[in-house]
Amino acid sequence: MDVVTLLYYAAICAGLSFAAPALPSARSRLLVGAAVGIGAAALLPVLRTAIG
Repeated sequence: MDVVTLLYYAAICAGLSFAAPALPSARSRLLVGAAVGIGAAALLPVLRTAIG
């Protein structure tokens, strides 16, 4: 797995999560955003393989 891609998506999603008002605190938005970023980055190689 590409660590740079993993960290990039985690940082982007964590930063964007601050705009999500549905979660009660900035800390929970940061954690959810980081988790989404890690998941997205983990799926990226699979998507790259599927697309070709």
